[in-house]
Amino acid sequence: MQQEAERLRWFKRRSLLLGAGTCGLFGTLVGRLWYLQMAEGQRYQLLSESNRVSERLILPSRGRILDRGGRPLADNAATYRVRVVRELTPDLPGTLERLGGLLGLSRERIAEILAQAQARPRFVPVGVREDLSWEEVARIAVRAPELPGIILDAGTVRHYPEAATLAHVLGYVGPVSEPELKGESDPLLQMPEFRIGKQGVERAYDPLLRGRAGLSRVEVNAVGREMREIDRSEGTPGQDLTLSLDLDLQRFAMSRLSAETGAAAALLDVRDGGVLALASVPSFDPSLFQNGISQRNWASLRDDKLAPMVNKAFKGEYPPGSTFKMMTAIAGLETGVIKPDTRIRCTGSIWMGSIEFHCWKKGGHGAVDLAQSLERSCDCYHYEVARRLGIDRLAEYARRFGLGERTGIDLPGERPGVVPTVAWKRATLDQPWHRGETLISGIGQGYVLATPLQLAVMTARLCNGGLKIAPWLVRGGERQLACCTALEPVGVAKEHLDVVLDGMFRVVNSPSGTARSAALHTPGVLMAGKTGTSQVRRITKADRLSGAYKRKDIPWEHRDHALFVGFAPHEQPRYAVAVVVEHGGGGSAVAAPIARDLLDRALQLDATVAASPRADEPA
Repeated sequence: MQQEAERLRWFKRRSLLLGAGTCGLFGTLVGRLWYLQMAEGQRYQLLSESNRVSERLILPSRGRILDRGGRPLADNAATYRVRVVRELTPDLPGTLERLGGLLGLSRERIAEILAQAQARPRFVPVGVREDLSWEEVARIAVRAPELPGIILDAGTVRHYPEAATLAHVLGYVGPVSEPELKGESDPLLQMPEFRIGKQGVERAYDPLLRGRAGLSRVEVNAVGREMREIDRSEGTPGQDLTLSLDLDLQRFAMSRLSAETGAAAALLDVRDGGVLALASVPSFDPSLFQNGISQRNWASLRDDKLAPMVNKAFKGEYPPGSTFKMMTAIAGLETGVIKPDTRIRCTGSIWMGSIEFHCWKKGGHGAVDLAQSLERSCDCYHYEVARRLGIDRLAEYARRFGLGERTGIDLPGERPGVVPTVAWKRATLDQPWHRGETLISGIGQGYVLATPLQLAVMTARLCNGGLKIAPWLVRGGERQLACCTALEPVGVAKEHLDVVLDGMFRVVNSPSGTARSAALHTPGVLMAGKTGTSQVRRITKADRLSGAYKRKDIPWEHRDHALFVGFAPHEQPRYAVAVVVEHGGGGSAVAAPIARDLLDRALQLDATVAASPRADEPA
């Protein structure tokens, strides 16, 4: 009996301990549940939602680029692309081999696709090509049963209707490189199919053109596969840009220059600096860069000695030759070292110490005044003016007209040219300046370098009354607003400008002018200009004595550059042009006719000018 009571007490004690433990565990569980649902419920709800819902960026439509008349120069074309999903094909290498036979894929490209597929989850599509033609789509569709895992869908690709005609101005788009990702916070750049501007307007205005991404919220399963789209908000398309360029003028300029091995031209509106044409040959096809250029194509462009990737209109630096003589004349007049009627005798050469500096005309021009020196392009006259000036005063006035510094055009990579000074040579070459170098600088040789765009700006500032216009491309952009709000004067007397302009008028319209055969064809309209021929290879005394210096015997790369600058109409200037033909020879024979034709074309397209009578012609 006593043993029975003892067992009962032991059982009750055990039951009590067990019940207390059970209650403790249950309380802990209830407390944990309360903590998870009440205290941390919102956080875990968000985590659960992020596991269930995936947010995907939507590529915005890239902004178009239009010419001044609203015609598209760069837009987005619908295209077809092909992708492959690894989990849907039992033999990925075999499938890609068959697809490569239909599309002409190289083994290197197939290897790249295989590597990308292995680096991603099996269900993620991998891009193969994004620029399929309709014929290629049809071939793939017909062979679809043999190509498991291959997906065809639609997309967009950057389209350049004019291709090489505007490649240097517009540039191109391409995949984002690793260096370009650094310091960028825009999530669009992380998307493999996103393209950014690499050169030209596409690069300069990329932030405006790219737009803002949209967002798609899709439901995914536990392994991340898309199940359905929940909602979608489209992004903001990129901004359209309207350029100052005239497509007809650009086409004509490129066509006119295409007969030359290498050349460049710039055509400006002298009233506000708008660039109407900016041409450079040879050019390239911008579509080559859409999906990353091949090594073979890039090597071909990079190693071409004619530099097709370089926009020579504002990156090509050339000795301006006699087109620089207006700067020597202006500096001489402004400083008082000469007057408009100052006559200097040209005997065919001028001596400084033991060095003889030759005029292009062997027998000389005789006694000429300033206007005649420009008309006949007398070297000796400008040697003497430069000698009286000194290089620093000459450089000061050249810079007022836009030489020796970047014009600031809204394109990347512009070159500044060179207008030398005593301090420049000391800082650059650690050498003293020699007086003879001042003489050759006075005719645009020696260290003097300028781009075709700088020469066009110089000409525009000469003929527009001495206003500091600067070139721009994008209408409504900061560059245009900065250029056109208030034009400052260059600080040169009008009577001095008039003397120089008279000399430029005689170059084309006088029987003794060096470009007398380049008069405009447009009825009732006259032009003015200046020829230039800049030496690439120095002519030695032995060359002159031996008679060996003949153009036909000189390698192309050693021949002189041909230049011409001009403006029209002469009475009320509207357009300024500069043309450089690399190793083209004489400016009057090669560059002047091209410039004349560009001005003619601009006047024909401008009905208000072409239809107006000349100042000396009855209405």
